Amino acid sequence: MKHFLNIIDLSNDELLGLLSEAARLKEAHSRRIPAHSLTGRVVALIFEKPSLRTRVSFESGIAQLTGTSLYLPGNEVGLGWRETLADFSRTISQYVDMLVLRVYRHETLDGLAQHSTIPIINALSDWSHPCQGLADVLTVRELFGTETGRTVVFVGDGNNVARSLAVACGKLGMKFVLACPMGYGFDDKFKEQYRQRVDANFPVEVNDPHAAVSHADVIYTDVWTSMGQEAEREERLKRFAPFQVNARLMARAPSHCKVLHCLPAHRGEEITDDVMDGPACAAFQQAGNRLHTQKAVMEWLLK
Repeated sequence: MKHFLNIIDLSNDELLGLLSEAARLKEAHSRRIPAHSLTGRVVALIFEKPSLRTRVSFESGIAQLTGTSLYLPGNEVGLGWRETLADFSRTISQYVDMLVLRVYRHETLDGLAQHSTIPIINALSDWSHPCQGLADVLTVRELFGTETGRTVVFVGDGNNVARSLAVACGKLGMKFVLACPMGYGFDDKFKEQYRQRVDANFPVEVNDPHAAVSHADVIYTDVWTSMGQEAEREERLKRFAPFQVNARLMARAPSHCKVLHCLPAHRGEEITDDVMDGPACAAFQQAGNRLHTQKAVMEWLLK
């Protein structure tokens, strides 16, 4: 059974194919050309974490492809505690055609996938965010005409978003730089996985954000404290303060450099209002691309 749990699981051709189909779907949507690739299909969305962009983009995308969506709050489903993952997976596979899950632990996805007879999409886990990564690289392609040879500098920690984007960059011929405080880089598990499965040099990690962005085509940032890290908030605010994406940092980057953010943004923390609302920011174009890349993923899994 084919799933979409990690970008690292995709071949380079599969990744390129998804990007091309997403671009086609986006163009068709702008021209109001109807699509019916999910007609008669039912997609269940199970979210353990709060969501705005992910839920709305998936539900809208399913509707645009003339499918039906069912939203199931994670606290009602009780994955792994109300019943075993195996029992849930075997049952739900008979009711719906695909599962979209936003979970705390990536192990939940792996456990469900072992017993599922329907495709599963990772809409976010603590380990990876492949739906976001796919929208990110489509946005880079739109901004520059091609993603190949571009340099993406992620200013933040080596989190789930950074992992997925780093892998996508490696597969597509982009240079990925992680600018982070000491101790907040990629962990050993990810480094080993990357080196074994991505045919590209491991991303560069630096601790000076101003030096890191000097050759950037894209500066990418994310919140400093993700869901589940609230106890670390005060310490993170101190450690990441020099890594704010602001006018001073942008002045060190090339004039053509664009800014991305996976949203929601904590304005005044990881990014300032003047950058977020400025001409270099493409975060809302990036957010819009979630809709079309996710439609491409759903089509691909149900073929």
